[in-house]
Amino acid sequence: MTHQAPALTPEQKKELNEIALQIISPGKGILAADESVGSMAKRLTQIGVENTEENRRFYRQILMTADDRVKTFIGGVIFFHETLYQATDDGTPFINIIKERNIVAGIKVDKGVVPLAGTNGESTTQGLDGLAERCAQYKKDGADFAKWRCVLKISATTPSALAILENANVLARYASICQQNGIVPIVEPEILPDGEHDLKKCQYVTEKVLGAVYKALSDHHIYLEGTLLKPNMVTPGHSCPTKYSPEEIATATVTALRRTVPPAVPGVTFLSGGQSEEEATVNLNAINKCPLSKPWALTFSFGRALQASALNAWGGEKDNMQAAQDVFMKRAEVNSLASLGKYEPSIEPSTEGEGGGEGEGEDAANQSLYIEDHAY
Repeated sequence: MTHQAPALTPEQKKELNEIALQIISPGKGILAADESVGSMAKRLTQIGVENTEENRRFYRQILMTADDRVKTFIGGVIFFHETLYQATDDGTPFINIIKERNIVAGIKVDKGVVPLAGTNGESTTQGLDGLAERCAQYKKDGADFAKWRCVLKISATTPSALAILENANVLARYASICQQNGIVPIVEPEILPDGEHDLKKCQYVTEKVLGAVYKALSDHHIYLEGTLLKPNMVTPGHSCPTKYSPEEIATATVTALRRTVPPAVPGVTFLSGGQSEEEATVNLNAINKCPLSKPWALTFSFGRALQASALNAWGGEKDNMQAAQDVFMKRAEVNSLASLGKYEPSIEPSTEGEGGGEGEGEDAANQSLYIEDHAY
């Protein structure tokens, strides 16, 4: 039996736990604004906007400078490296704006998905080299949490035991390096929605993946109270012919979590996984209303499901900045309600100053955001 070497001091553990709890305070979730330059190119191309650094900066400014109510809905913002060091038109760093609102700054630290040799087209995630130095610098520059995404896919031959084990260990190594540098790691083992598998199959695979992840985190002596989990909701494959209710999805999701995620973990911040904005909100609400015991905060860490309508409302026009912010605030508010199990689709949230185009906004919120074999 091995013994545990001292990993973190009581002071380090206290700081990590407090950061994690601050991010997932009741009614709050995470804005994932960490799309790479390549991912932003895809988003901007869809609305006919050139992918320049200035256009990316201005769009991020729309999100960062939304009115003060945002601090009651958003507990953390995940930045991409470029965005962490960008500023508003008047020179105020984005990170300063969110910190003034008691919103925690996070940073995407992985270097992207790469093929995993010896598998049938599966992958692992690179970026461990130099991660300690990058984390130390990001901490100094104001980031208090980080995100690392691993990707698995359901098919007749995947995910393989090798892919599950490799990705679990990579996530554990990343988490350990983050915690040593005072950064709360968000552990993200995403099972893609590609395929025609049913709900039962997704639940089975999700349980196997999460079980392996928490085994690896234990092996690496990760302080679970100073982490957050960012998993997929348990949903059928995008091409599955069977349709399931939000309640069925909620029961499968909460059951999978109850079987694998220790109660020591403060919160689960779901990714939206290509669901439409409204679908992600409705399913999050159902998860929080699920009658099964849930020892963790269950909230959101959405990128596309918080931004798609806002991006469309902006359309690259500076004059549309307020309209885009109104739409963003609406999505933030409904997801805040859903994280408390209090969202009623028939009730309009109290977004002030909203003008016309409500029908267009509703249409955008119901548009599928699915992208096959999603990478960013």
